[in-house]
Amino acid sequence: MHPLSATLRSMADPVPETLVSSRQPRLTWSNISRLIRLPNQTGTWLLLLPTLWALVLAARGLPPWHLVVIFALGSFLMRSAGVVLNDLADRSFDRHVARTQRRPLASGDLAPIHALMVVTILLSLAATLVYLLNVQTILLSPIALLLAALYPFAKRIIHIPQAMLGIAFGWGTIMAWTASRGTIEAPAWFIFAATICWAIGYDTIYALQDQQDDRRIGVKSSALFFGSYTWLAVGIALVVMLILLGIAGWMAEIGWIFYGVLATGGLYGVKQVVELKSPVEPARAFRMFHEHVWLGSAVLIGLIAGFLL
Repeated sequence: MHPLSATLRSMADPVPETLVSSRQPRLTWSNISRLIRLPNQTGTWLLLLPTLWALVLAARGLPPWHLVVIFALGSFLMRSAGVVLNDLADRSFDRHVARTQRRPLASGDLAPIHALMVVTILLSLAATLVYLLNVQTILLSPIALLLAALYPFAKRIIHIPQAMLGIAFGWGTIMAWTASRGTIEAPAWFIFAATICWAIGYDTIYALQDQQDDRRIGVKSSALFFGSYTWLAVGIALVVMLILLGIAGWMAEIGWIFYGVLATGGLYGVKQVVELKSPVEPARAFRMFHEHVWLGSAVLIGLIAGFLL
């Protein structure tokens, strides 16, 4: 049988009864919370931290607090909207993946119309925040929405959809820089590129959880693409990320403490790469992915310290 035919046939198979909700879809707070991953905000942090890097570099120190609040709330709203859009696009896939088959749309606890209502509210609130920023940033905001809408379909087309995630997350750094300085300068693009590399690194680790299911249903991921060389790909992505951040800091004439933090981050990256050379259990892959919040937070502290100390 042709691989594509096998994939389509697999996805057409009925979902086991134990995986389908016996209740009618209901728009409840509990289901909304599950839909937007409210108990797990790792994704929000991974979206927010690069924007904070950009704000600190642009301000050469502590940025205005109103910008920090706006981008923090915006990161929560856009990440929430992003996962809803992702679940809408992937609900037929999610029913056949062990880790995702109990998500509200995949299980039938919520209907697509419910998800559309939720994402409309989230995007409306995010748009309200954007209108508190300068004109240049407002003009950049439709690109953020376009990238969020395109990302769920990347895994159907390109072998490294994690790069699209990085572009979507990285666009926040461009908006943050523009919100702070009213223009886009060279360091902003280096932070943007560093964010793309970072996302390829940590999301490749995340994708290790679903390799068997992704291969079976025909979904592309960097973990499948790199295969036994995943450790090398993650290592290269993290090294390039740190180099790009170093260049951005050099352009902003930051102090030596920042480079010490980057070096320490490099040692942490080595630890993860060494671990990835051996098979990694899904639970461990998720913990390794989550640890990148601490890496991003360390970079942020290093940026602040580099300017203030």
